[in-house]
Amino acid sequence: MAVSVAVDEPGILMEGPHWDDRSGTLLYVDIHGQHVHRWDPVTKHKDTYDIDCMVGTVVPRESGGAVVAAGTKFAFLDFETRQLTDVATVDQHKPTNRFNDGKCDAAGRFWAGTMGEPNPVTMVERKVASLYCLHTDRTVTKAFNEVDISNGLAWTSDNSIMYYIDSLQYSVDAFDFDLCTGMLCNRRQVMTFNPQVDGVPDGMCIDTDGKLWIAMFNGGQVLQVDPNTGTQLRSIRVPAPQTSSCCFGGPNLDVMYVTSARIGYSAEVIQQNPQSGCLFQVTGLGARGTPGLCYNG
Repeated sequence: MAVSVAVDEPGILMEGPHWDDRSGTLLYVDIHGQHVHRWDPVTKHKDTYDIDCMVGTVVPRESGGAVVAAGTKFAFLDFETRQLTDVATVDQHKPTNRFNDGKCDAAGRFWAGTMGEPNPVTMVERKVASLYCLHTDRTVTKAFNEVDISNGLAWTSDNSIMYYIDSLQYSVDAFDFDLCTGMLCNRRQVMTFNPQVDGVPDGMCIDTDGKLWIAMFNGGQVLQVDPNTGTQLRSIRVPAPQTSSCCFGGPNLDVMYVTSARIGYSAEVIQQNPQSGCLFQVTGLGARGTPGLCYNG
């Protein structure tokens, strides 16, 4: 196994990597830099699209371009014109909230959650965020509320279970999932973490064996865990303490891409951790991921 820098252009808060197997490119965002990046690992070419607010996540759209969850809006991004078209707005009564992580399910819906305003005492304003679903007819429903920091999402290969992270719960929850309707039920906790030892659970992905890979913010690692037993299987150390998210990519879906951040870092801390904020790749894991899915609306 080897961990190396894939894109040596540090951002502030890199997040949400998504492998688009149709184009062979990796989509990811810099939330605080207000950018969507689209990188080709073969040519090393990177396109950057400016967004006019903090952009939490991006996924490709089946009909072309992408969908972003930015600020409190879902919007379509046209790669050719670089224009955004608003689709829907959430949390209208909570203007200081913003979208964070998101992902598509196998029916082409786009799930994305929000988080509250940063707070120096509790990290964010607590219990003011929600998880939303942008359906293929472009309507939006709220799955649930009272969320702290909505984060990682993943589905089992048979689409019967959705895994979910609310970061400040320091756990992974599972829901029974109905692919036809998008309904969730039977929420239960399947994995817990010690934030002082492990870091804070952030973005995640799932492999073909049903194991979860979770980026641990302030932990400098990606943990592979078994949600069926609640056990940690292995740790992939990353030379960036603020490890933020991960996904599988490449032609065989056997390369892991890991985003990181340097948010709040002083010049001295950056000097000590110069690769913080870079995009990393991990090869030789002996695991393969499931394909990234598109929004179909």
